[in-house]
Order: sequence, then C-alpha cells, then structure tokens
Amino acid sequence: MKLLVSALEPSSNLHLKEVLKYTKDIELIGIFDKSLGSPLYDINSMAIMGIVDAIKRLRFFYKIADEMVNLAKEADKILLMDSSGFNIPLSKKLKKKYPQKEIIYYILPQVWASRPKRVKKLELYCDRLLGILPFEISYYKSKAEYVGHPLLDEIKVKNQAKRGTIAFMAGSRKSEIEKLLPIFKEVRKKLSDKRAILIIPSTFSKEKIKSLYGDISEFEISQDTQTSLSGAEFAFICSGTATLESALIGTPFTLVYIAKKIDYAIGKKILKISQIGLANIILSHYDNSTLHGELLQDEVTVDNLLNEYYSVDRERFAIKAKELREYLKYGSSGRVAEIITSKHSM
Repeated sequence: MKLLVSALEPSSNLHLKEVLKYTKDIELIGIFDKSLGSPLYDINSMAIMGIVDAIKRLRFFYKIADEMVNLAKEADKILLMDSSGFNIPLSKKLKKKYPQKEIIYYILPQVWASRPKRVKKLELYCDRLLGILPFEISYYKSKAEYVGHPLLDEIKVKNQAKRGTIAFMAGSRKSEIEKLLPIFKEVRKKLSDKRAILIIPSTFSKEKIKSLYGDISEFEISQDTQTSLSGAEFAFICSGTATLESALIGTPFTLVYIAKKIDYAIGKKILKISQIGLANIILSHYDNSTLHGELLQDEVTVDNLLNEYYSVDRERFAIKAKELREYLKYGSSGRVAEIITSKHSM
C-alpha cells in the first residue's frame, strides 16, 4: 500500500512513527522525516517560525503543493497531519484531482481557538477527520471522531523525581533558543545547588547544538525528553508538545515563551483563548480549570521563573494531571493505523 503523507512538523512525525508500528507493508511517499523513508521533501526544509516567515515562503509552498498533487496519483490513500495552513489548501487540490481517493486528516487544526471556517473546508475536502482532543469533535457536523491522544501511546514513564533536579527546555527554533537560553542560564546560577538538565531535541547534531546553544557547560545535557522530565522535580518549558508530555508524565512545570513582537500581537488578536499551554486549554474545556503556570513575553524574567519554582503546588498539580489523563482516556496510534489500512473505511 502506498500512502501519501504530508507531515511537516517534528511532533507529527513522532506520532506517525508510532502509527507505523501498528501497520505492515506501507510505503510512504510525500513529506515526512527522512528517518521514515525517502521523502519528496524532508521536514527540515519546511520549518517556519511565525506568520511573517510563512508569508515570505508562500511561493515555495505553492510549488510543493503542486508536486504533492502530482505524486498523489501513485497513492492508495492520503494522510494529512496537522499544519493546516499547508494541508487544508492541499486537501482541496487533492480532492479536486482525485475525488475517489480517501483523504484522512489526523491531528486536526485548532478551530476552537481561531478560524472556525476551516471546519467547513475540512468536512468538504476530507473523508475522515481524526481528532486527538475530546472536546474538538463537537465543532464538526460530520466526519470527525475522537481517536485518543498519541502521547498516551508514546509516554512510557512517570515522574519518579526527588527534590533537587530541574529541567530546562528552550525550544527547537533558533529564535526561541536565543531569547530563552540567557534567562535560563541566570536562573541556573540562582539555583546553583540544584542539578540542572538542559533538554535538547533528539534530532540535533553536535554541530547544530554548538552553533545554536554556544557555551552550555553549566548544564547537564540530555536529548531524551521523557526520561529527563520523569527524573526532574520541576521544569521550565518553551511552549510546544513537551508541555503536554510533562503534564502526562506528572512533572510540574511552567510554560515560558517569548515570540517575535509582531507575531505575538497578531496571534493575540486572532486567538480567542486565555491560555496557550495545551494542558491548560484541555482542562479549561473539561472543567474550567488549569494545570500549570504560564509566563509570556515580558513576564519571562529570572525573578518570575524563580517564583514559579518556589511557589508551585505539587499536590494540586498531581491531582489535575491525573484528571487530564483520565479525560484523554487512551492512545490513538492503533486506531489510526486501523483506519489507514482498512479497505472500506470511507
């Protein structure tokens, strides 16, 4: 079976890798991480940072979309993952060209936060809509189903930490690292009696780490996110999938994020949510509560980070983290694999 895949994000590729564990005899074509096969484009060439960067590269993405449509003639089915700015227009092109080919959308866009009109497009151009958040299904009239959350398949550890170890995650993009790392270094100095682990994306080479991070000799370095988080009593995490990982592992943390000012201003105007951490967003829909602290933009200071560490209510965090797990119920990978490989899933 040939499966056309459009998975632009590192997190999408981690979820895709888990799905493939439940399949046999599937050949991937399209856009995905090169560790999974021979992609038309590797995801490293697709990375963008913010709205301004996306606008600058529009012509490049139009070209790739046309190439994907041509490649789709070889595919038995189509799997689109996240990245709605690229994948929804692509789904329209694909459905117009190949109306009989099944298009599956896994990791639905955040229509509950912004641009709800995307719902109509997804229902029009896609055949199966696979959601990983229970509450998002209610935003759709048809085709959407909750399949579970992939992190419940992927997380194999629980927090085992005793006091004394703190984890720091500065993100994966250059601009994130440049803004957060100097602050993390100052916090580390203030907590010099603690063990400090700097968690770096597993895909980064030694050369890339040296180029992006510079001197990080004051930290222990880890490229194993889950193991390191499970061994930490607290973490400071740049916004992203890792915040939900930490929540599900049971490690208290504070989300810290500094965006480009123009991106933050645009995002704040467009997004209609009061939190940006996914665990907080999920719980706010579930029972109108939150799990972790969030420090954004000018709030990201050494003093504020230290205050988050010293004031966190660990017992409450454990209770809310358990609620979060129970709400998400089960993992999604096996179910998604079943849908992809089914001969009559439309």
